[in-house]
Amino acid sequence: MDKGRFAVPAAVTDWAIAVGVAALLLGTGLSGPHPAGGRALLGSVLLAAGGLALAARRRAPLVVLGVTGLSAVGYLAAGFEVLAVSYLVAVYGTVRAGHRAVAVAASVGLVAVLHLTALVSHDGPAREVVAQARNTLEIAWLIAAFAAGEAVRQAERRADEAERTREETARRRADEERLRIARELHDSLTHQISVIKVQSEVAVHVARRRGEQVPEALLAIQEAGREASRELRATLEALRDDDTTPPPGLDHISNLVQGFRTTGLETTLTIEGHPHDVPAAVGRTAYRIVQESLTNVARHAAATTVSVLIDFRPDALAIRVDDNGKATPHLTPRPGLGLLGMRERVTALGGRLRTEPHSAGGFTVQAELPTNGAS
Repeated sequence: MDKGRFAVPAAVTDWAIAVGVAALLLGTGLSGPHPAGGRALLGSVLLAAGGLALAARRRAPLVVLGVTGLSAVGYLAAGFEVLAVSYLVAVYGTVRAGHRAVAVAASVGLVAVLHLTALVSHDGPAREVVAQARNTLEIAWLIAAFAAGEAVRQAERRADEAERTREETARRRADEERLRIARELHDSLTHQISVIKVQSEVAVHVARRRGEQVPEALLAIQEAGREASRELRATLEALRDDDTTPPPGLDHISNLVQGFRTTGLETTLTIEGHPHDVPAAVGRTAYRIVQESLTNVARHAAATTVSVLIDFRPDALAIRVDDNGKATPHLTPRPGLGLLGMRERVTALGGRLRTEPHSAGGFTVQAELPTNGAS
């Protein structure tokens, strides 16, 4: 629910209610018949304590319920006949938090204890003593506080359920739209790109067999066709990912590295730190970083070796991919869509990405992804 730009923090509201109830109890108690001397001071302290305890009713509703109940017993014993407003508010908060059985049991016990306290600490006919106890905790007010707490709890539960339903509906519609776009892309682009790619490769092959010089424009078309085909496949895979199968994560990196060894690239994987569970988004991003880095090495770097390092830190996951390719500080490769996509993934998680050539040759990709202490 939108609370507006000038919404009052919950803590401020709780303290305002607590101070207001404490002032109400003190004002009511001291303005009516009350004892003098030490009993008056003790009763006033208990009245104020019962009200101020309400400041913690959201964080510790059961504790506040106990404190307000004991304060009501205490100031009744001291000689103050004041309605236990603080306890009624505590009952409301306890029921709203879902502790209905505890609220009922505590209230039944408190009613009995208040009557016993009145019998022990007050003189006079039994009817007057019972009336004193009733004045401290009216059953009707107690039922009203319980009902109000339950009504608000049910309303909040229905609101939460409605919010979850809206989110599920929006997610389902987004999945349907994503699949529709994937189908349209596949139907409209895949065939055309495949034709361009095949025709350009055939033209290059025929020209080389004839011993002719292949035009630069034709080579550019060939490379563009390969790149477009790869990017389209990656886009379709992302669009068709409907969460029916777990996306690749940290557990799949070893198989990924092993797969690149079959291309003739000497690839090593090193795990440092103490492996632990990380958020799913972090695991997916780590896999994509390693995948894109190894793909770039295999296609562009002219490297013979590449090393992958996964470092589990207490609050972050660090990834480093180094190769011995042809990149140098004086020959920096132009960032492509793969590196840009990699940076977007890392930035979305609040991490850091560093990509640069080595001074002695080769290229490095370093990423640090916060895990927020996940374990």
